[in-house]
Amino acid sequence: MKKEFVLPILVLTLICLFISAALAITNNFTGPVIAKAAADRAEAARSEVIPEADSFELLQVEGLPQTVREVYKTTNNAGYVFMLTVSGYGGDINIICGIAPDGTIISAKTLAHTETKGMGSKITEEPFAGQFPGKDASLEGVDAISGATISSRAYINAVKDAVAAYEIVKGVQ
Repeated sequence: MKKEFVLPILVLTLICLFISAALAITNNFTGPVIAKAAADRAEAARSEVIPEADSFELLQVEGLPQTVREVYKTTNNAGYVFMLTVSGYGGDINIICGIAPDGTIISAKTLAHTETKGMGSKITEEPFAGQFPGKDASLEGVDAISGATISSRAYINAVKDAVAAYEIVKGVQ
């Protein structure tokens, strides 16, 4: 009875320990590579919204709008980059927004979203996505997408939060 009961438990325990050790070793080798790839993608996204930037410096600023996750300042004073997350119709929308030193929007881009394909996903397409460059804090002339107002309003509000964060950050040097 002991052999029939204890032996399978011992074998399964040894298998679990072996598999856990193999996963830990694999994670040890791939973890840094995955982290570097993510950092490279984030740097490329920042460079895409402010192409004339030399490099970026992460700023630690208190009192920013809740949607602002990170703020970067370019080292050559070409502007600021704001990483934002807002809730849309289908879930979170991750947005990156570049703002020039004079407060005009250089570029706004969707990094990731789970919006409804064909409707809410229009936030990533022209003409909606192209409305923001050159706009100031008023966002005058920026229109929501008919049929996808929750997603597009969330996006517009995120860009407004980026502009509000810019007003806070520009005084912090």
